[in-house]
Amino acid sequence: MSRTSLPGTQRLKGLFSQTPIPGTPTSLVPARRVLPPGVRLALMAVLFLLVIALASGVRSIAGHQPVLAVLAGAVVAVGGLAAYAAAVRALEQRAVSELDLARAVPELRTGGLVGVGLFTATLTLIAVFGTYAPESGGSIGGMLAVLGMMAGVAVTEEVLFRGVVFRLVEELTGTRFALALSAVLFGALHLVNEGATVWGALAIGIEGGLLTAAAYAATRSLWMPIGIHWGWNFISGGVFGATVSGDDTTPVGLVRGVFSGPSAITGGGFGPEAGIFSVLVCSVATFLFLRTARRRGRLYGRGHFRAARVAGTESTTS
Repeated sequence: MSRTSLPGTQRLKGLFSQTPIPGTPTSLVPARRVLPPGVRLALMAVLFLLVIALASGVRSIAGHQPVLAVLAGAVVAVGGLAAYAAAVRALEQRAVSELDLARAVPELRTGGLVGVGLFTATLTLIAVFGTYAPESGGSIGGMLAVLGMMAGVAVTEEVLFRGVVFRLVEELTGTRFALALSAVLFGALHLVNEGATVWGALAIGIEGGLLTAAAYAATRSLWMPIGIHWGWNFISGGVFGATVSGDDTTPVGLVRGVFSGPSAITGGGFGPEAGIFSVLVCSVATFLFLRTARRRGRLYGRGHFRAARVAGTESTTS
C-alpha cells in the first residue's frame, strides 16, 4: 500500500493546500462572498484563544516529564494546525495555502536555524558586555521537555497572531498597520507571564511580533514564523537555560543559565528577550524580511485585498 493511500492521509492533506503561493494576495482571501474579514477575525480569534487555553491545560498535565511534554507538544501543535485549517475552510471557503505541506519541512528547518542563530548572536553579545554562566542542574530530559512544550507554544501563538490577527487585519487595513497591531497584541499577551514587565512585553512585541510577522509577509507561509519561534524558544530555554519571556514555569533545560549585569543588557527577570541586544539583533532580521517582502511585492495596501475579493466574487458569478 502506498503512503498516500493510508487511511486518513488524504483527508489530512486535504485540509492544506499543495499549491505554491503566488506573489499576489489573491490566494489568501476568499474566492467567493463569505463573512466580512472583521467577523472572521473575531470568530477565529475566539477559537484560538480557546485553543491556547486548552493547550495550557494540556501542558500543565504533562508537567516537566520529558515524554509527556513531547507528546503534549505534538498533540497541541497538530491539533492547532488542524483547527486553523478547518476554520479557514469553513469560514473562507479556500485552500489553506499558508500551510502548504510541501513547504513545511524546508521552512521549519530554515526558520528553526534562523531562530537559533538570532538567539545565539544575542547571547554572545550579552556574554561580551555582561555575564552569562552555564551551571549544572539541567538535563537532557529537561531539554526534551522544553522542545515539546515550545512546539505547542510556537504553533498556537503563530497561528493566532500571524495566521489570524495579522492576516485578517492586513485584509482590512493593509500590511503596515497589521504589522504594528499584531506586534502590540503579541507583546501584551506576555504580560500574563510570571516575571512579565511592561518593557519586556514591549520588547518582545518589537523583536518577536514584528520579526515573525515580517517573516510571514515575506513568505506568505506560516511555517517560517513557526520555525523561527520554535528555534528561538528552544535554544533559549532548552539549551542555554535562559528564562523565556518571563515564564518561570518552563522546565530547566540542558543547563541552568545564570546572567549578571545591567538588566538593560541581560533582560533581568524577564530573560534576554527584554535586553537591548535582543531587540537590536531581531530588528536587523525584521528589516531583512521586510526588504524581501517589498522586493517580492508582498507589502499590500487595503486596496489590493479589496480588488482580490472583487475579482474572486466576479469569477464565481461569471
